Amino acid sequence: LGRSGCGKTTLLRLIAGLESVSQGEIKFKEQAKIGFVFQEPRLMPFLNVYENIVFALKKHEIEAEKIGSLISMIGLSDFKFAAVSQLSGGMSSRVSLARVLAYEANLILMDEPFAALDAFTRASMQAEILKIQAGKTILFVTHNIDEALFLADEIILLEKGGIKSNYELSNLARPRDLLSEELITVKRKILSEI
Repeated sequence: LGRSGCGKTTLLRLIAGLESVSQGEIKFKEQAKIGFVFQEPRLMPFLNVYENIVFALKKHEIEAEKIGSLISMIGLSDFKFAAVSQLSGGMSSRVSLARVLAYEANLILMDEPFAALDAFTRASMQAEILKIQAGKTILFVTHNIDEALFLADEIILLEKGGIKSNYELSNLARPRDLLSEELITVKRKILSEI
């Protein structure tokens, strides 16, 4: 979390190797298979939904049934063979997420992936993130404090390219009730720092 321009997207791009580190270094404990869901979907306009999802896979190493399941999960079963140029922004965002899930990344970088989604689809995709997060590290950038409280095991508040504070939430039960006293208290603390 953090204000616009505090370095959230830059941090993700550095971790992904899309920008060069000017000071220090980024190290991983183990080999990272990185998937990136950008703020704006990065899809191949000349490919359909199915082809965009399997695009990054070597020799289409994932079975068609799993791709079908991912397409169903993102709510686009009726658009499996539709040109992505015909999709809305929210639908395109869902295809981007399905592509990262098909790639089976163990480190998923998400730069405000749900910003263009309607409230119902956002809630559905948040639930899917909670289902798939086991065994993965997900760095999720958002301006939405409630979204961070709902999804995160830890919230890091950035300011001017550095860490201002962090909030450990992994001890809180799921599903999270955003109206619980615990989360309201954390939200107030975050709001007081922004």
